[in-house]
Amino acid sequence: MGEQILHLKDVTIFQKENMVLQNISLEVKKGEFVYLIGKTGSGKSSFMKTLYADLPLTKGIGEIVGFNLKTLKEKDIPFLRRKLGIVFQDFKLLPDRNINKNLEFILKATGWKDPEKMKIQIEKVLHKVGMKTKGFKFPHELSGGEQQRVAIARALLNDPEIILADEPTGNLDPQTSVEIMKVLQEINKAGRTILMATHDYALLLKYPSKTLKCDDAKVFEVIQKAI
Repeated sequence: MGEQILHLKDVTIFQKENMVLQNISLEVKKGEFVYLIGKTGSGKSSFMKTLYADLPLTKGIGEIVGFNLKTLKEKDIPFLRRKLGIVFQDFKLLPDRNINKNLEFILKATGWKDPEKMKIQIEKVLHKVGMKTKGFKFPHELSGGEQQRVAIARALLNDPEIILADEPTGNLDPQTSVEIMKVLQEINKAGRTILMATHDYALLLKYPSKTLKCDDAKVFEVIQKAI
């Protein structure tokens, strides 16, 4: 461990003119599993959006997977996002096509051309999340937990250096949340870095790891016993 995936120094995050978080200095190293916790409205989603360039970084120094967030040009955002895997709370699957076609859509959008290579990659990521036999199903035919597994598979398509998971268990019951957490743990054990925003403290206790907290417009590391 040593290689930095994410480095922020004296960063302030704004939503339009409103300051959301300030004076953030932190780093995430390759292979780490890091939680981001905090109350609803504490700035977790704004923090995540800044990392995948949905919110521009205007103050401070920010680098993620080799991209400078402050000088990042609009045309380079797709290249940044290819190196990130993003998992949302509400799955964001396209309802009008089956799972294989959902994943194929992302591959085509990110520059893949060879149908055979796309097919192999789709099978590979679905296998990793335990959904290999479900590719022909439509999103509405799957449970919430299954849809989130597909969303994680989608995040893995371009072999990202880090997965940003924004409340990935937020819409799921406790048992399904644990199953999704196990999937993420396996992906992390295989060497993938994961930053996961959550307010599910039961998961933190069950799977303790490095924890950052959003509170009072700041982001700081906390010792789990102090949560």
